[in-house]
Amino acid sequence: MTMIVARVICIAVGYVLGMFQTGYIYGKLHNVDIRQHGSGNAGATNTLRTLGWKAGLITFAGDLGKAMLAMLLAWLLFREKYSDGVKLLEMYAGFGAVLGHNFPFYMKFKGGKGIACTAGFILAFYPPMAPLCLLLFIVVVAVTRYVSLGSILVMICFWVQLILFGQLGHLGVNAGLLLETYIVGALFSVMGIWRHRENIKRLIAGEENKFSMNKSSAAEKKNGGK
Repeated sequence: MTMIVARVICIAVGYVLGMFQTGYIYGKLHNVDIRQHGSGNAGATNTLRTLGWKAGLITFAGDLGKAMLAMLLAWLLFREKYSDGVKLLEMYAGFGAVLGHNFPFYMKFKGGKGIACTAGFILAFYPPMAPLCLLLFIVVVAVTRYVSLGSILVMICFWVQLILFGQLGHLGVNAGLLLETYIVGALFSVMGIWRHRENIKRLIAGEENKFSMNKSSAAEKKNGGK
């Protein structure tokens, strides 16, 4: 088996795990199709807005965990055969999980936006990148109440940190694979930003919805507000 085949296997493993749509499944268990409410995507933010904090946290944890699980499987599969490249293979598995989350074929490729999945990847790949990303997200959302803006800036922050820590030699990636690591990292960021393209249009037009938990959830409406 070559590293090329290993890369493909890791992406495939990640994609399969990524297709486990926590928000969609949680909604269905409560007789709500999350895609028919709010922004229409199956991610943690829309689940939180539609079904409340508990649903949002469960969805976030599920989306976070599936990326981490994909990376763990990649490590278990290739840690011995490709010890020098396993870190990069873990990255491909994480990327596959985001692809599966964003574009699940059985849901007509209509999934989430991949931010929680990417957060799981960051925590598993190199945890020291997480604090600044989290702080940036909290500050931006607290000040502007735009979750989309916070998410977009986090994707940029992640990639900048990836390069910084990579150049400092802290990522544990073989020097010969650093450029590829930066490229795959850029794919994470570009996809995350591209998935927010409609939000970006609304932000520019001043029409983006601000985050609020004051609205009644879909589940509450379905149950007559009880």
